[in-house]
Amino acid sequence: MTIYLSDAGKRFNRDWIFRHFTYTFEAGQSYAITGSNGSGKSTLLQSLSGGMMLSAGRIEYKGTYDRWQGDSSNVKSGNGQLTADNIYTQVSICAPYLEVVEEMTLREFLDFHHGFKPFLASITTDTIIAALGLEKAENKQIRYYSSGMKQRVKLAQCIFSDTAIVLLDEPCTNLDADGIALYHRLIAEYCKDRLVVVSSNDEVEYSYCKKKIDIIDYK
Repeated sequence: MTIYLSDAGKRFNRDWIFRHFTYTFEAGQSYAITGSNGSGKSTLLQSLSGGMMLSAGRIEYKGTYDRWQGDSSNVKSGNGQLTADNIYTQVSICAPYLEVVEEMTLREFLDFHHGFKPFLASITTDTIIAALGLEKAENKQIRYYSSGMKQRVKLAQCIFSDTAIVLLDEPCTNLDADGIALYHRLIAEYCKDRLVVVSSNDEVEYSYCKKKIDIIDYK
């Protein structure tokens, strides 16, 4: 899956967050979007996800993802056009401002999530719980988890979803050293052939990214 941005821009009222952004995000590559706090990194990431409409320019999504197991046959076969209206089938995102269903246990939440966004091939709820190291807490409501445990769950629902595009906004928020190591293992093992975009100003979160974009260059 490849994302093409052509003279793209986003503004709120009269303030441009980014503008004149022309760039190609290619399948199988990893990108870091960097910049100071409040510079617009998250806004760009949300624009890539299709969750936020551009104020100027165009965004196009092209390509197929053969592992897709959902019922969007036009996406799997490439017979239909991917747009901001249906790209959600091919996007998973992890961000501090996104919430999990805290009234559910971990097992309930993963089963629920799997119902509308399938897991990667050969991945099951048991696989994910073991990978996260949360076997002892799988039947505890997520609201009783620590902030670091909740962040592991957010990473899991993003990385283990069968999508072509993985968007990560400050993915190591609240993680300790073991959690950061887990994050890098999951990226290395499950994101090799996917488009990965990381929004961060902390190099530990994007050290594996091959390409770096400074949002300040597009003000």
